[in-house]
Amino acid sequence: MNTVTKNLLLSFTVLLATNISATQIDKTKITSNQIQQTSVTNIKRQIAKEIAVNYSIQSEIFKDNISYNNLTISSDLLQSSALSKRLQLKERNNSISVLKGFKLAQSNLVQLRLADNLMIDALNKGKEPLFAFEPAGNDKYWKEIEAFDMQGNLHTLDVVALPTHPTFIVELDTNKTLKAGLSVMRSILKSQSANLKTLNSTSQDQPISTSVLKKIRLNDDEEPWISGNAEVYGIVTGVNPSRDEPVLDILDMPYLDTDNKDYHPNQIIIHWERYRWQAADMILMEQDDNTNYKTLASKLLEIAEQVMKTIPDPEVQGYAIIPKLTNELLKAMPDDWFTNDDDYLDVFYTLFEDTHYSNYYGASTNAKVTIEPLRIDPR
Repeated sequence: MNTVTKNLLLSFTVLLATNISATQIDKTKITSNQIQQTSVTNIKRQIAKEIAVNYSIQSEIFKDNISYNNLTISSDLLQSSALSKRLQLKERNNSISVLKGFKLAQSNLVQLRLADNLMIDALNKGKEPLFAFEPAGNDKYWKEIEAFDMQGNLHTLDVVALPTHPTFIVELDTNKTLKAGLSVMRSILKSQSANLKTLNSTSQDQPISTSVLKKIRLNDDEEPWISGNAEVYGIVTGVNPSRDEPVLDILDMPYLDTDNKDYHPNQIIIHWERYRWQAADMILMEQDDNTNYKTLASKLLEIAEQVMKTIPDPEVQGYAIIPKLTNELLKAMPDDWFTNDDDYLDVFYTLFEDTHYSNYYGASTNAKVTIEPLRIDPR
């Protein structure tokens, strides 16, 4: 049993022992059946089968909400449908919220997506659809995709080739889950912000030095057809300017959902008063349904603090510490607490203040950015 699974089972035990309050779990108790659902993948599998065998109840409504410009049956529509009680969506939303480490239970997390708009005609002509879900684990090692038909029979689909049969995918609303997840991560890392309040308050009359992401492009990520659009976020790593402690900042990048496309977000990605030596690294990650954000943020902070404790005199090594800090985080990801839970996309080492980077590749050449310095004058 890996570390993440152990932590999840422990979390369920603690939750039961402490009798979760109504405000914490949306007025619904965790049941023994939910405890057995030890992964988001298992929950999606159960939902896929149950939607499949009950699809005829809502088939016309679902068809009416699918178009060439919209392939998604939203989580809100699914929650309000006649299938909601049969699918136990309220209870399963609660289970998913616990598994993902959210502070409060989130509602309406599960949605349906037709795999490709080429399937719409066959669906409208009455061809019975299949209902699939993304497998657990690293997508590099997936052997097959499981899907259920309307009789509840299991089919196996190719990982790379798009199915010729109309296929719905049971997945999470990534906009909602990523927003809630990043909120959890920021709350765990907020002690760092508190440590910097005094420093920031002394420089209120000084210009604010930042770096702005002007353009970013992801290469072809060769994602399997079932995975859909990316949901990307960034982790900026560095060292506190006033004490020998790591600084980790989380960047939300909701716009960055398609590869081989230029985005021009004009997004501030680094506030330089937060970092010593005017240097920082930036890791790009893609979220996955199975991520536990509480575990993720806690582990990030734990590893970063451990690395800093091994450096007796940070000033001697200077900003060379920062890549070491980042590398330790990256080394921990694949083996200890990541499979496909959150995918590493790329890393940008040693970004400097007041420096312009034009069409600059990350270390893995999977992302290319243009970054410009920006000074913001106080009022």
